[in-house]
Amino acid sequence: MKAPIFALSVVVACSVTASGAASNSGGAVQQRNVGARLDAALADVCTAPRPAAGAAAEYRAIAGGPLRSVLPADGVAADAQVAPYQLRSRLVTNREFKAFLQASPSWQRGQAPALFTAPGYLSAIDNADDEAPVIQVSWYAAQAYCASENARLPRWYEWEFAAKADATQADARDDDAWLSNILRWYADAGKTPSGRVASTPANYYGVHDMHGLVWEWVEDYSGLFVNADSRSSGEKKQLDYCGGAAVSLQDRRNYAVLMRLALLSAMEARQGGANLGFRCARDSTDQGASK
Repeated sequence: MKAPIFALSVVVACSVTASGAASNSGGAVQQRNVGARLDAALADVCTAPRPAAGAAAEYRAIAGGPLRSVLPADGVAADAQVAPYQLRSRLVTNREFKAFLQASPSWQRGQAPALFTAPGYLSAIDNADDEAPVIQVSWYAAQAYCASENARLPRWYEWEFAAKADATQADARDDDAWLSNILRWYADAGKTPSGRVASTPANYYGVHDMHGLVWEWVEDYSGLFVNADSRSSGEKKQLDYCGGAAVSLQDRRNYAVLMRLALLSAMEARQGGANLGFRCARDSTDQGASK
């Protein structure tokens, strides 16, 4: 699975300047202005301290291992091998994102560069429940927030690895009752405002709300459907937004996964969504158990 080119995270971007790249483009006033705003947005993340938004976010250690996926690691049938990692136990809330905006004003609505945000960016945050998950947030802004926690967005396989658990099992995908609850939410997702984060019990890994509140960004979302031989196929996608259901649809266990794939494949990094939030992840060398 190929990661997107811009998945060089904001953390890495702290080692370079946006204006340095812009200065090579001819020196037009508009380009200089864009470069300056990119510098400001990056500087906020690179130099601002982590917002004091109450208790530090909890990250749960997950040992990783093999993952059977509808997107095989070799494009044919091989399991993905997920390395140990840490996953934020809760979705990022409106309260937490507001604290981030105070410490990083260049990411505020109306200040963030148009390259990084769409017109609907954070349009719901002012009137939303502080303890509900933040929505209408771009991939870029989500990465910037995670950088402020010395983290990043989770990768697709990492998110799916944690999402297959219920409260007592590391892999509940063969449990019809659990699966029915998951599918019921996906059938109605977005029809009502999201509830509060962590209002329901955590799963086997100690992680809340992998299903039932919002869809979630992943770091490598734009590379999910890219053909392994993309250099010769013009970045041809293996699946289309409406055609994704053609893959393994005979197995109802894959419905929710395919819906997630379809949604993410249709997104652009500067867009947000009325039912799209995020949580963060970190690399880990912990080889021990996650519980």
